[in-house]
Amino acid sequence: MPVTRLKLGKLKVVRRQLLQRYEHQPFVSCLAGLYGCQWRRYQRARAQPGECCCSKVECGSFGLLILTFFLSFVFLYFWSEAQNDYNDFDWFNFGNLGFWFPWSLVLLIVAAALFTYIALLLVLAVCLLSEGQRLYLHWSHKSGIVVTLAFSVTATAILSDLWSKEWKTLLLSLQVTAPYLHVAAVSLMAILSWPIALHFFRMNKKVRQVAVLGLFLSVLFSVYLVPLGMYSPCIKEAGTLGPAPTLIGHRGAPMLAPENTVMSFEKAVEAGGEGLETDVTISSDGVPFLMHDSTLKRTTNIAEVFPNRTHLDASMFTWTELQQLNAGDWFLSRDPFGTVSSLSAADRSQAQNQSIPSLAQFLEVAARSGRLVLFDLRRPPHGHPYSQSYINTTLQVVQAHINSSQVLWLPSEDRDQVQAVDPDLQQTSGEKASIQELTDGHITRLNLHYSTMSQQQIRKYQSVNISTNLYVISQPWLYTLAWCAGAQSVTTNSIHVLSNINKPLFLMTPEEYSLMWILTDVVSAFLVTAIFIFHWWRERGLPFWSGSRQTHENGPYSKFRTELSDVWSVSSVTVRPDLRSIPNSPSTPHLPTITEE
Repeated sequence: MPVTRLKLGKLKVVRRQLLQRYEHQPFVSCLAGLYGCQWRRYQRARAQPGECCCSKVECGSFGLLILTFFLSFVFLYFWSEAQNDYNDFDWFNFGNLGFWFPWSLVLLIVAAALFTYIALLLVLAVCLLSEGQRLYLHWSHKSGIVVTLAFSVTATAILSDLWSKEWKTLLLSLQVTAPYLHVAAVSLMAILSWPIALHFFRMNKKVRQVAVLGLFLSVLFSVYLVPLGMYSPCIKEAGTLGPAPTLIGHRGAPMLAPENTVMSFEKAVEAGGEGLETDVTISSDGVPFLMHDSTLKRTTNIAEVFPNRTHLDASMFTWTELQQLNAGDWFLSRDPFGTVSSLSAADRSQAQNQSIPSLAQFLEVAARSGRLVLFDLRRPPHGHPYSQSYINTTLQVVQAHINSSQVLWLPSEDRDQVQAVDPDLQQTSGEKASIQELTDGHITRLNLHYSTMSQQQIRKYQSVNISTNLYVISQPWLYTLAWCAGAQSVTTNSIHVLSNINKPLFLMTPEEYSLMWILTDVVSAFLVTAIFIFHWWRERGLPFWSGSRQTHENGPYSKFRTELSDVWSVSSVTVRPDLRSIPNSPSTPHLPTITEE
C-alpha cells in the first residue's frame, strides 16, 4: 500500500474519532450548564485517567447530594404511604391552628418537588461522570441541596414524634411494594454500573479500584439478597385466599356526604356497605345523638348560632339547641376529601341542609336496610345529668329501634351488665387479649387499628369464631393487605371505592415470587458483567466488531485528548501531486507533505 494511502487512512480515523467527540459536546455542554452553569467549553475540565473526578469540596457536595437523595426519598415514600390518614392529619392541624387547610396535600407536593429536583441533579452528575467530566456544582444548587436535606430531616423528625404509628404503616406498605422496590433497586444498580465500571478501569491506583469495586459489589449483593427478609400475606398458595372483607362505613360515607349525618349513612348503604359505624354521646336532657368530637366547632356552625359556647362540651347542649345547628355547610366549604366537585347539584343541596341526627334516627336507617351497627359511646363529663345512667339510656334506645343482633356493642364499661340485659348484642372489644379472656367476656368480634394487622393473630382468633374488624382503611393497597391477611371486615371512609375492588391489587404464589426474584437478579448480574467487560475491552483498545467490518478503536481516554478546535479540519486536506509517485517502501524516511486547500 502506498505511504500516502496509509497515512491518509490514519487521518480519516483521527477525523472520525474527533467528530464523534464533537458530536457529544452539545450534550456535555447541556449537562455541565444545568449542573454547574458551565455553558462554555473553556469553563469545563476533563478528568484525566487515574485522576479524581472532582476536588475535595466537590466530592463533599456529591456525597451530600447522594445522602439528600436517599433521605428525601425516604420521607417522600413515608408520606405518600400515609395517605390513608391524611384526613386525620388535617383535622389535627385544624384543632391546633383553628382554621382548615389541606396541609397533608401541600406537604406531599413539596416533598415530591424537592425529591424530583435532587434526583435530576444526581442524574446530571452521573451523566457528567460517564462523559469523563470533572464535577462542579453551582452554589445555587448547593443551597438547594441544603434546603432539601433540612426539610426532609425536620419533617421526618416532627412527624415521627407526632405520628409515630405511621412508621408501622410504612412497614405494612413494604409487604405490598417491596417486590417492586426490589426490582427498581436492582435496575438502579445496573444503571450505576456503567459510570462505576468506566472509572474503575481508568484508575491507576489499586487501592481505589479495590475500594470502589468492593463497595459497589457489597451493595449489589445486599440488594440481591433483600427478598430473603421479605414477608407478605399476599404471597400465598393458589386457592388459599379467603373472601373479601365486608365494608363498614366510617361515620357513613364521609367522602360523599357530611360525616355522621343521615345523608352520609344512606350514601354508605347505596355504595354497598354492610355495616355503619358512628360515635354516640348524650345531650344534657337525655337524648343520645351522633357526634365524634368533644366539641361542636368542627362539624357545625356553632360559632354563628352560639358564639360564646364554641368550646363547651357537645353533651352540655340540650337536644333542642342541637337541632338549631347546621351539620352540612362545613363539608361543602372545607371539602375535606376533595370530593365535593364530584357531587351532583342535588347532593350538594341535600348536604347543605343536614342536621345532627339522634341515635334513634341512625338506627332506623340501619334497621330499614338490614345493616350492622358499630358505635362507640362517649362518657359525659363530670356533672352531666346522665353521667351515671348514659349506658342504660342508650341501651333503651337501641332495644326500641333495631334488632339487637345487628348491633356490635363496643363500649367496654359495664359490659357484663349489658350482656345480662341484652344477650343478643354482638359484644365487640377494641383491645387484643388472650382467647380465654375474650371468650369469658362473650366477645365475638375485635375492632382493631389497621397498624396492628397480623395474619397469625387473625387466624388464631378466627379459629375460635372471633372475627376481626380493622379500622380505618381507605386506601386500596391497605384493603388488599387486610384481605390477604384474612380480616373479616374493615371500617372505611372510601366505601364507594373499595366496594369496586374485585381482587387484591397484589397477589402471587411463592413460586411466582421466587421466579420474579431470581430472574431479576440473574438479568441484572448479566448486564453488570457485560458492562464491566465492555469497559475493560474499550479502555485497552482491543479490537471489536462494528457491523460486518472489523476496526481498531483505542479507548476514549487513552489517546486523542486534544480538543477539536486545536486540530486541523481533516476533511479539507490534500496530498501534493509530486508525492504520489513515492514508491511503496517501508523504509521511506519522511511523511508526505500535507497542505490545506
